[in-house]
Amino acid sequence: MDLLTQTAGSLVAILALAGLAWWMRLGPALPLANGDDVRRIAAEIQDGFAPVAIACDEEGAGALARDAQGRIMLIKPHGNRFAGRVLTSGASATLKDYPGEFNIIIDSGERHFGRLALTLPEPEGWAEAINRLSELQHA
Repeated sequence: MDLLTQTAGSLVAILALAGLAWWMRLGPALPLANGDDVRRIAAEIQDGFAPVAIACDEEGAGALARDAQGRIMLIKPHGNRFAGRVLTSGASATLKDYPGEFNIIIDSGERHFGRLALTLPEPEGWAEAINRLSELQHA
């Protein structure tokens, strides 16, 4: 078998696998484009969670949502979907000033869920609300 035939066969196999992955909707999660996306995902993650305030990352890589009860959900990519957690008193937020990068780091307080760096509009208010969660627990 000559090199040209092997190369062509490999190319066909790669394209077939890429087509299969596309058909199965495998790959990275689509970015969160707007508040409607966040509302839908938050409701899928926790039944009855209805956000009244939403902040999406500039690149769509995650979001924060607060409901009328004051609960805050952190939503982040997980494979080709999104995962979320309602933050508890173990969560914390740190503001950063890295122009062109992220401006807030949110630690979920859960080792398996981890941290997420986001670029949000008005990150100060979100950081304050997240850091207040521990104060509410100890009051």
